[in-house]
Amino acid sequence: MVAAPSSLPEPHAFSLMLAVIASSEAPLVLLDGDLNVIAASASFCRDFQIAPASVPGNRLFALGQGEWDAPQLKSLLEGTASGAAEVHAYEFDLKREGEAPRLLVLNAHKLDYDDKERIRVLLALADVTEARAGEKLKDNLLREKAILLQEVQHRVANSLQIIASILMQSARKVQSEETRGHLHDAHSRLMSIAAVQQHLAASRLGEVGLRPYFVQLCKSLAASMIHDPKILSIEVVVDESVTKADISVSLGLIVTELVINALKHAFPGHRAGKIVVQYGSHGPNWTLSVRDNGIGMRHDSVREKPGLGTNIVEALAKRLGAEAQVAGANPGTIISIVHAQLAVAAVARNL
Repeated sequence: MVAAPSSLPEPHAFSLMLAVIASSEAPLVLLDGDLNVIAASASFCRDFQIAPASVPGNRLFALGQGEWDAPQLKSLLEGTASGAAEVHAYEFDLKREGEAPRLLVLNAHKLDYDDKERIRVLLALADVTEARAGEKLKDNLLREKAILLQEVQHRVANSLQIIASILMQSARKVQSEETRGHLHDAHSRLMSIAAVQQHLAASRLGEVGLRPYFVQLCKSLAASMIHDPKILSIEVVVDESVTKADISVSLGLIVTELVINALKHAFPGHRAGKIVVQYGSHGPNWTLSVRDNGIGMRHDSVREKPGLGTNIVEALAKRLGAEAQVAGANPGTIISIVHAQLAVAAVARNL
């Protein structure tokens, strides 16, 4: 409620109120109990193309070309004048012939002042047409961007699968076993990256659930590298963790390299076994591990020059602020990528 200052005589208070309304930068209209216009701000007349001389004493609904004569607006203002209701942020489409519709937000209050016999209603208006149009344009652009991004992800995944198929065809034709092995490794890496892209394309959220992501990734690796699933298998044990899409990509690449490494070295001579991919988190800390029950590490493996897969894993772990740890699993080997607060603090000190 708006109250007139009681320290001023009523005629002076009323004159002051009229002066305030007339000079207001915001469109304001003062109505009596019958919803006749007592006064309107110059901004109201200017913004809605109404001749100032036609305003005082005229009904609000007769102003302009009749665009204010809306049953719903009339009912709300009558309720406000009677004290039964108030208009709060009522959205009103102002339609005028020959012009585009304008979206207005209206607020109306019955004034509480000394003269109880004379009803006064103050109507305030705000034109939000451009603001809403801007919001709609922004929403449309974001929607189009999401559609384009999803399409790009699908195209990338399809392209990777085509390249992987070409690599397999090349591997069948070459005579060198070493070259064939390299082509098979490249094929497996491409297939796993394609699985990553497919999963991200299917995700509409900014975060990725790691369990279905790792399951899909390991299925892709198993399909391309394991000839007999009855002899060799990959198991995924992951909690309900979710993470950002860019982090999930790095984690997926680490899993890919560690699983490929285990498949290549842990089970020589078609040895039977299992690889377990495990992930668990607690707050900001998490651990990703790949464990096999194969032949384990050779005693001279420490002195060997790190391969491409090892370098990739170490680089990705460093990027995530994590540390790679290798240990015997009795039988087999377990490689863990550990992200702990202490490790993060140590990385921050070294930057």
